Amino acid sequence: MATKKAWRNNEKNKMLMFLETKIKLPIVKPSANTQTNVSALIEQQADCRNAVALCKQGRLKEALNILLLMDGKGIGIESHTYVCLLQRFCNKEALPEGKLVHAHIIQTGTKCSEIYMSNTLFIMYIKCGNLREARRAFAEMPTRNVVSWTAMMGAYARIGQSEEALVLYYQMKRTGIEPNHFTFASVLPAVASLAALEQGKEFHEEIIRSGFEDNLFVGSALVDMYVKCGRMEDACKVFDKMSERNVVSWNAMIAGYVQNGNVEEALRLFGKMPERNVVSLTIVIAGFAQVGCVDEGLALFQKMPGRDVASWNAMIAGYAQNGRLGDAMKLFEIMPEQNVVSWTVMITGYVQSRCVDEALELFDKMPERNVVSWTAMVAGLAQNGRMYEALKLFEKMPERDVVSWNAMIAGYVQTGLCEEALNLFRRMPERDVFSWTAMITGYAQSGHVDEALRLFQEMPERNVVSWTAMISGYSQNGLFDEAVLLFQQMQLTGVMPRTNTFASILPACANLAALEYGKEMHEDIIRNGFQSDEFVGNALIDMYAKCGSIEKACKVFNNLPRRDVVSCTAMIGGYAMHGYSKEALQLFEQMLHAGINPNHVTFVGVLSACCHSGLVDDGWQYFNCMKQYYHITPTMDHYCCMVDLLGRAGHLNEAQDFVNKMPVKPNAAVLGSLLGACRIHINVELAERVAECLFELDPENAAPYVLLSNIYAAACRWDGMEKVRRIMKERRVRRKPGCSWIEVNKRVSVFLVGEITSTNIKDMYKVGEFSWEHNGSSICA
Repeated sequence: MATKKAWRNNEKNKMLMFLETKIKLPIVKPSANTQTNVSALIEQQADCRNAVALCKQGRLKEALNILLLMDGKGIGIESHTYVCLLQRFCNKEALPEGKLVHAHIIQTGTKCSEIYMSNTLFIMYIKCGNLREARRAFAEMPTRNVVSWTAMMGAYARIGQSEEALVLYYQMKRTGIEPNHFTFASVLPAVASLAALEQGKEFHEEIIRSGFEDNLFVGSALVDMYVKCGRMEDACKVFDKMSERNVVSWNAMIAGYVQNGNVEEALRLFGKMPERNVVSLTIVIAGFAQVGCVDEGLALFQKMPGRDVASWNAMIAGYAQNGRLGDAMKLFEIMPEQNVVSWTVMITGYVQSRCVDEALELFDKMPERNVVSWTAMVAGLAQNGRMYEALKLFEKMPERDVVSWNAMIAGYVQTGLCEEALNLFRRMPERDVFSWTAMITGYAQSGHVDEALRLFQEMPERNVVSWTAMISGYSQNGLFDEAVLLFQQMQLTGVMPRTNTFASILPACANLAALEYGKEMHEDIIRNGFQSDEFVGNALIDMYAKCGSIEKACKVFNNLPRRDVVSCTAMIGGYAMHGYSKEALQLFEQMLHAGINPNHVTFVGVLSACCHSGLVDDGWQYFNCMKQYYHITPTMDHYCCMVDLLGRAGHLNEAQDFVNKMPVKPNAAVLGSLLGACRIHINVELAERVAECLFELDPENAAPYVLLSNIYAAACRWDGMEKVRRIMKERRVRRKPGCSWIEVNKRVSVFLVGEITSTNIKDMYKVGEFSWEHNGSSICA
């Protein structure tokens, strides 16, 4: 007994030292008057009520002192007093006092048997931002109720540990505790941050079964979840069904439309809002900035009744994103309060405009930095190819997170330094799905598809971004069949494609001429609400054009909400490919009138259109205009188009002179176009000279040999034809057999000339409504 009392006295002395040294609060030595009052209170057994009253008045220091005095007098303390104190210490500044109360609970031997007190204790740690202590207190709870589990889930979700939040939810369910509306409102943000759509749908079904669908907070969380999973159609359904909406649910919908590029719909919804707050206005300002309407955003910003630092940052970001750095800096300098986000926004703006030195100068002036600002500067240097400086800054970082490491890896990947990226990847203390995806992208872009696939298969977890990276890698490297198969595998795993997934797989369909499969994807795109996305729309135009359906391509183009140089170029190329030269050139003129500047690919389509119609003068005009007015340096594709244009029109001497005056050595495509023109106009002498150049460039390519042989045949030069055949035999040059392909049941099958052994040959002939018979070595219709 004496030992126990000595131990308690020792612990009490430690607490007093804690107060004096750590908390830096003066110990209030009660005056005679105060001692009298306290004694009176103790005698009247009202000590606990007094401590509670002091807490409610905000006189926390005095309440703590009374706690110590009560303990010194050996008076028991009610749990309600502890609860009241803990509730008042729910901020970071009061964490030391909160810890003191917790220590007092332990050393007085008070048992946290009451669940209300246990919940208050660990919630205090959560609100103070000390998740480690909160976890410990949660783990030590003898019993837990739905409030305990929900508070812990919400804490994990708020700090981005979404997987842990979901694990807790399923653990709670296994204990037999049913979720309430607060539980769903706390766990849905975790689903949203992971973009785990299938899990989100499961939660939605459970919410309906539990009868919480009409709850305001649950409904708002569902809207936010569907928005962040890219499912605006589902978000809209939930929003429309809500019997009651608050500013949070309205803001979630508006933000969703802005993030998906549908600013027009966001503004329409904004106009209907019964009440708005600063967040609503800030979201719309960001939406204006996204579509380049910065002045409209500024007008709204200037009308805002109460601007906070977030709205100032949004306006600065709008200027910076649209290249108006001068205006951004003016706003930055006059804003009443700058925080670390304001500085980071400016640094990011300079980096995006390739003003890296100005970004560095601003970074050096920052009064305080966090891991985000350090990472923004590292990423800026890396994105602009200044990897040595990026690495030096990265090594100086006081703390790094996974985003910092990913920024460096992405920089190495972008500059083609895959080995350096791999070394850094191996050094990472922890990796996320983006780390793996960056490496996959790097290997795929450098042509090492097998290495990319190996990493993809080793990934501990995959999301839609990693699947898309691998699909894109296959497509970019010409492995179109593999891209389509991987896309199908992704769908079987339940991963929902995003806009960039469709933009990656549609080119594979285009190159396989898989029109039916492309149409099926178009239907998926419409179902997912992605038809308004400019990247998806451009890919659809290209796919339909290359698959021979120019009408469908035109329909997609006309339905685009916004046209840019890519969509116009895709449509011009499609028209040119199908011989609609007049339409191609008309669209080009419309594009110029709309203020859209063409790029080098646009001029390839324009010159191709001139070529198909024999418009030599127009072709020369466009070629010269490209150089003089748009300062675009001609590429081999442009030279090839011009040679083809001149050659087809019979201007062979002009075409030859054009090739001789090229500033770069002509490649096989340019010389092949000239040789093709010789075939059309049967110019044997020029054909022989051009063919000799082609034989030197690519001696194993049979095409120029065959073309020259045909020119000899057309000119009745049988000796020349025999000579070419003899050279081919001596050099062992073999003609590649012609091939064709057909799409059966959304599968493209390729077959060669004379091939009768294909496993799909029966289906191929059935498609053409042929009856077939295989008799020896012949197939009879």
